[in-house]
Amino acid sequence: MSAGESPIKQAVKWIDDRLRDDPRADRVRLIDEAARRFDLSPLDADFLARHLAERGR
Repeated sequence: MSAGESPIKQAVKWIDDRLRDDPRADRVRLIDEAARRFDLSPLDADFLARHLAERGR
């Protein structure tokens, strides 16, 4: 992850990596952990949830 990358993009990549390692991982837990790890706002965390839901279809 590059230093100039936005936290939301870093979080998406981090979650993607975790899901690649374990496709059955709890997505809600991953979003919560990403929000803390990348200091995301509640709106950013909501975006991640919607992003994962859309991709899951």
